[in-house]
Amino acid sequence: MLLKEENIRLLFGLKLRQLRMERNKSLTEIAEESGISISYLNEIEKGKKYPKANKIAQLAEVLGVSYDWLVSMQVDKKLLPLAELFKSDLLTSLPLEIFGIEPSDLFDTLTSSTSSTKISAFISTLLEIARNYDMSVEHFYYAVLRSYQEMHENYFEEIEQEAKKCFDTYKELRPFPSLEGLKTVLTTHFQYTIEETNFDNHEELRVLRSVFLPQRGKLLLNAALSETQKTFALCRELGYAAMQIKDRPTTSSFVHLQSFEQLLNNFKASYFANALVISQDLLIADLQKFFAQKTFQAEELIMLIHKYNASPEMFFHRITNLLPKFFGVSQLFFLRFHQEKETELYDLNKELHLAGLYNPHGSRTSEHYCRRWVSLHILKDFAASTNTKKILCKAQRSRYIDSENEFFCISMAYSLSANQNKHCSVTIGFLLSDAFKEKVHFHDDVQVATKQVGVTCQRCSHTFCQERAAPPTIHEEKLKVKKIDEALEKLRKKM
Repeated sequence: MLLKEENIRLLFGLKLRQLRMERNKSLTEIAEESGISISYLNEIEKGKKYPKANKIAQLAEVLGVSYDWLVSMQVDKKLLPLAELFKSDLLTSLPLEIFGIEPSDLFDTLTSSTSSTKISAFISTLLEIARNYDMSVEHFYYAVLRSYQEMHENYFEEIEQEAKKCFDTYKELRPFPSLEGLKTVLTTHFQYTIEETNFDNHEELRVLRSVFLPQRGKLLLNAALSETQKTFALCRELGYAAMQIKDRPTTSSFVHLQSFEQLLNNFKASYFANALVISQDLLIADLQKFFAQKTFQAEELIMLIHKYNASPEMFFHRITNLLPKFFGVSQLFFLRFHQEKETELYDLNKELHLAGLYNPHGSRTSEHYCRRWVSLHILKDFAASTNTKKILCKAQRSRYIDSENEFFCISMAYSLSANQNKHCSVTIGFLLSDAFKEKVHFHDDVQVATKQVGVTCQRCSHTFCQERAAPPTIHEEKLKVKKIDEALEKLRKKM
């Protein structure tokens, strides 16, 4: 496998530093013996510079190794896990700058540690976990993006201002962004060509909502989309154009995720689209009225979605933007499930946790999600409905078994018009905290059912669960271990 230039620099620096430390030589001594400046040696060891051939030869002679070994991918056994980390492309692919970490600083920490053997073992374990669970760099990218959103409580003032500026600038977007208004703005002010198509000659592309051809400034919009979906797609394009984002995906969903920068820019454009469609000030006022009610009114919530010409997912995402900052309700989560029609196969393919409490959460194993979640049983109810064009909305208080956590969950189910064989549910859950109870007056509505829930069937201790889809194998294994521990403790006391 070919390594990136940055990875090669890091690996070379790693070997150089390790050799110097093994020979108990300081940078000053190596500099004097090789004729290479201390500052340049320091940059080599940190992976910032890669020396020319004559300098590599000088270093090889001073350190007592061959030129070929020094430039090869071979490393000492103790450093093999670190070398594997570089070869995996994971370290240099992760956007460490998001967390204010320079790759060279992390590299310096890894190689200068007095417990390098332990760190190597730890890294080896991480790589093994990643391999066993088939975790690619893309999975890490999405995890980093979620962490980035959580760090900012999913509110980004600069994008809010960009959306407001755009709304104020183009009269075609008022009072609400419409399909025709967006087309006018994109074609007139940003030189777009927009064409609706069924992708008749490319059946494989029918799953995509849009395809952008940057060389021609042309956007191909899937004609099978609903008006709401088309509006969002054009709002996102306007986000790319207005914020002058060049490094971006060319398809609505990622076929190939080339970099974290693309994922982050896609998020920014999507955030812009939500902020443009659903006005911050208007929604805050609407939510204040909605939360002031003593009972949960599902139909009123659906009416709000229609008011903004938004999808349930857009609407719930917008709530996660505004509640932490303007309502003081920050302990919440968002989930999105897809279900193939006439099956009981559920795919949790999007999640966000601002509560710092990661249940419910996605599982990369073959475990079965708890069927008592409102997110899943609303899909079952929706599938049984005769009118799959409407939105179904339900609320539930979810009390987690073997945990003190209790959430007030609101879930919506609907059809994905681009794929009528797939239904979707989106759920927003609020920890029943004092802040939530103070702001949301229907938190104790007696008409909202309370259910005990688990995370997955395999881990659940619920004894008489009618919805169980798999035996509690993991829970039973834990019970066995607990009984062994109790028996050992009795034996110790007896002896």
